[in-house]
Amino acid sequence: MKVVKTSDKRLIFYCEGCENTHGVNNAWNFNGNFENPTFSPSILVKGTRPITDDEHEGIMSGEKIEPEKFVCHSFVRDGNVQYLNDCTHELAGQTVELRDEAEWSKE
Repeated sequence: MKVVKTSDKRLIFYCEGCENTHGVNNAWNFNGNFENPTFSPSILVKGTRPITDDEHEGIMSGEKIEPEKFVCHSFVRDGNVQYLNDCTHELAGQTVELRDEAEWSKE
């Protein structure tokens, strides 16, 4: 399966661009196909990149670190992620097939 339902009924999938999972709740339309899912509307994830161990050490010694913001904006259609151009990661503007849960759940 490329999409997994969690105990709180969210649907999660692996995002190659963010190297992490994203989830949607019942506010999104879902075609019911866990192998070739389609969600609508688009999925917009915004956040701040986690700090590295080196950055943590710098903060602890008084250094100022500017958090690095990220955007991941995509459509999931027929088992593919279509990354929109406003993504801040390297897959912006590309389409990538979703990975099977057996591959990403062990990472």
